[in-house]
Amino acid sequence: MKSIKVISVIASLFLLAACEPEVGSEKWCKKMKEKPKGEWTLNEGKDFAKHCVFK
Repeated sequence: MKSIKVISVIASLFLLAACEPEVGSEKWCKKMKEKPKGEWTLNEGKDFAKHCVFK
């Protein structure tokens, strides 16, 4: 039973990750503009500058 729960959790994580827009896409840029800048990671900030500001 425990292994079934673990597999279910892992499968759920993969499904949720697949729902995220691709980094650099218009949808991703819009999502990042709405997200508070204090919650951005360093990589998100770099990607935002690269793909959304300096296209």
